[in-house]
Amino acid sequence: MTLSIPFDNSYAALPDALYSRLDPTPVARPELMAWNAPLGDALGIARADDATLARVFSGSEVPRGAAPLAQIYAGHQFGQFNPQLGDGRALLLGEVIDRTGRRRDIQLKGSGPTPYSRMGDGRAWLGPVLREYLVSEAMHAMGVPTTRALAAVRTGETVLREAPLPGAVLTRVASSHIRVGTFQIFAARRDATALEALYAHTVERHYPDATDPGDLLDRVIARQAALVAQWMSVGFIHGVMNTDNTTLSGETIDYGPCAFLDAYHPDTVFSSIDRFGRYGYANQADVIVWNMAQLATALLPLMPDPEAAVEPFTRQVHAMPDRIRAEWERRFAAKIGIAEPLAGDAALVTDLLTRMQANQADFTTTFRGLLTGTARDAFTDRSAFDDWATGWRARLADEDAPEDLMARSNPAFIPRNHRIEEAITAAVAGDDAPFHRLREVLARPYEDQPEAADLARTPLPEERVAATFCGT
Repeated sequence: MTLSIPFDNSYAALPDALYSRLDPTPVARPELMAWNAPLGDALGIARADDATLARVFSGSEVPRGAAPLAQIYAGHQFGQFNPQLGDGRALLLGEVIDRTGRRRDIQLKGSGPTPYSRMGDGRAWLGPVLREYLVSEAMHAMGVPTTRALAAVRTGETVLREAPLPGAVLTRVASSHIRVGTFQIFAARRDATALEALYAHTVERHYPDATDPGDLLDRVIARQAALVAQWMSVGFIHGVMNTDNTTLSGETIDYGPCAFLDAYHPDTVFSSIDRFGRYGYANQADVIVWNMAQLATALLPLMPDPEAAVEPFTRQVHAMPDRIRAEWERRFAAKIGIAEPLAGDAALVTDLLTRMQANQADFTTTFRGLLTGTARDAFTDRSAFDDWATGWRARLADEDAPEDLMARSNPAFIPRNHRIEEAITAAVAGDDAPFHRLREVLARPYEDQPEAADLARTPLPEERVAATFCGT
């Protein structure tokens, strides 16, 4: 059986400097582990048997109409500029126009070496594939702009990392894979032809009303300000906010050493490669401003008078913290039941967070507990919550239906770090049931699911995950 995918490829029509064409490397014994049927239907992909899906989404069979390519880009990694990166273990299989008229990328991750692999094997092991599947789909269900997971396929091969591990391929769907680093590489190379083609493609694809590069910058800043505030409102830590992991579309991308807060602390870091806390929870708001400054620099050559554009571009970047703060205040006000924040409401939220930090209160449990009446149980000193709650309840007297707002703003279920690790450990041992159960529960994060109460439970001391690791 062959698989019908309605490809409509546009990136492959851009200048050759933007990518390298090559086919994925076939795998030994492809076996479908997970297929996102609703997403597949939305993309217009015809239904097929598991064996066919496994062949196509492992890279062992290239479907008709695909135009496989590895994209090139640069990036600041932990503040240091790397002049050439690129898809070292991924291939853009092609693009489709989904049933709503949106153009979407379909990309294989772990599909073999590319010209940008930098001595890597181009493969992925099962753990990061399952982590990205679970977290990206949970983020989507929580309403966070994100890439999505279409399929996870075992390869029947072993990859060598710290130890021999089972191989896998993830299929990722994105509005595009255009990154800040994609603009950076051509600006650094002074390749005006490639930069102008990339700019025109980005505007047409994501911001058709943008009037010039400055307007594009403003629109990307707005989306990224909203995105990072939303990350923080659900306790998400990206873990590796390099410029090559920052999209022009405003979607979350690259779920490597990501994690969610357990006990609230603004300096929390999980990523094993973030030794100095650059991408810690509270720092994300500062880092995204820095990343947008790098985008501004890369867009300057597109202006008729780059020198004259420096000042307005700088003003746009310097205004970004206020945008983030406004988005943050709106999101966190909603979490405590306030629809339109007033003067003093930000202080009310900050006071709660300060008390949560002092009492090692779990982030998700506390905020969901405001709705269920159990928030004080997350505090070691319950009087600290009670003192805060007096003013909070008085403030809610002025709000209409605060419970409904809190129910929509505070997930009951997040991809808790210890539950993800349990699912990965079980899957490596051949038991996929914990992964599928977690996947199903996380598809309805705002619903009370009493039968899944164990998946909402905070980790015991021996279950705490201290570090998360990059998928490469």
